[in-house]
Amino acid sequence: MQQQTMAKEQTADFRDITIAVVAGDRREQEIARQAALSGATVRAFGFPWPDQGIAGVEHTADARGALHGAHFGLLPIPGSSADGALFAPALGQKIIPDASLLGAMAPGAHIFLGLANHVIEEAAKAVSVTLHEYDGDKRLMYLRAPAIVEGILKVLIENTDFTIKGAQIGVVGQGTISSVLTKTLIAIGGQVNVFARNPIQRAAAMAFGASAWPLENLAERCPSLDILISCVPARVVDRAILQRLPKRALVVDVAAPPGGVDLASATELGLRNVWARGLGNRAPITVGASQWSGLQERIQQILASPASPMASRSR
Repeated sequence: MQQQTMAKEQTADFRDITIAVVAGDRREQEIARQAALSGATVRAFGFPWPDQGIAGVEHTADARGALHGAHFGLLPIPGSSADGALFAPALGQKIIPDASLLGAMAPGAHIFLGLANHVIEEAAKAVSVTLHEYDGDKRLMYLRAPAIVEGILKVLIENTDFTIKGAQIGVVGQGTISSVLTKTLIAIGGQVNVFARNPIQRAAAMAFGASAWPLENLAERCPSLDILISCVPARVVDRAILQRLPKRALVVDVAAPPGGVDLASATELGLRNVWARGLGNRAPITVGASQWSGLQERIQQILASPASPMASRSR
């Protein structure tokens, strides 16, 4: 593990650049640590702060202090809540990136985050901050997929009284993470049923050894399922579908807000259910390092662009 981590240590030189790492979980500790190794001035707020601190990183009193004068803001991958609050489960307070907050950044600043919602989109436009979403970066998704899949397995094991081996498992969606999940569940003996709109994704799932169905067939297949996992960040598992699940079934939603499952209805129907957000936190060093590998590349590209007002800062 030490060799693996050391291999990911970045070599960029970001002297004269200020980077703010705001909100998140333990993954952001590693992102901030690696950002500081670049020579950048790094300020942080909103994620669990280690007792020993992070070398080269200033822990500020609030989000404004971290973002003040920052050329780059690094926000979490997990989506924000309906009111725009950033993912910060350990903070105990909300960080809402409105125009007042983003306006504290340096002129021509850039923000990187998993997915933007209307709150931060409107705020960024008002103060001329450029947003960069990277939730759909397949390379980074594959790099963090093992940690997320391990996290899903942990949720399944802790919330069932039967083994995954032999269980009838429904996986809704078949994107990057969910395809790795499907392969893993099959490898440990799960009887996997994939539900996806994309026929190519269904064909790939069948090649892995899963049964594959159009999403429209989910309701009719529900009575035979022991576990239902939704990986789609849109409300596709509604009350009508949940009503067809057996009472023994476990329902797991791993999607970002607004989520893919009507969890309130699942609770009312007496179904065990878990909204398993932020599963990359299971292996924060590995996932944080992989995220930084992509972030530093994007920062380097911005600094190298002749059109960027910060191009002269690139060394």
